[in-house]
Amino acid sequence: MTRILLITLLLIGAAMAQEPPVTTAVVPVTAAASDSLNPHLLPFKPYLNRTWKGTFAQEPGQALVTDISRWERILNGQAIRMTHSVDEGVYGGETILFWDPSLGSLVYYYFTTAGFFTHGTMSFNGDKWVAHEMVENNANGITEVRSTSEFLPDGTMQSVAEFLQNGQWVHGHTIRYVESPGSPLIFK
Repeated sequence: MTRILLITLLLIGAAMAQEPPVTTAVVPVTAAASDSLNPHLLPFKPYLNRTWKGTFAQEPGQALVTDISRWERILNGQAIRMTHSVDEGVYGGETILFWDPSLGSLVYYYFTTAGFFTHGTMSFNGDKWVAHEMVENNANGITEVRSTSEFLPDGTMQSVAEFLQNGQWVHGHTIRYVESPGSPLIFK
């Protein structure tokens, strides 16, 4: 029995050795392939591969706070990555946004330099997109965030958020973004 098994393995090995060598070819990626995007993410396409500089609306006398954000297509167009840095790395994070067919919704995960993360859903309401996220491990008592964002006719973008903090909804922030190709994303 062992002899038959050994002969069979030798024959298989010999047959495989007779096969022509496998070669790989480098195929150039076409513009269409490198530009494809999941249909549910298409409303964001004009804003991808750009860097944005946002200014937080502040009360008079408060220091200026800026946010640099970069949006890019990832995972063969099945997701979008948004990386941002507030005040040269004092705070920042990365969001991965994708279509979840089981939920029938845009879904995202957001990971931060402050050690907490969020997960939520996003939907379109006309020209605006509305997000609702659950916050995990936030040291400031924030457990949920609701936000509405929109691309404005002048090419800018605005985001308004409110936080569920210690059981009460409070204003979080309003940020107005302009395209800023030369602004670097800085992390410490």
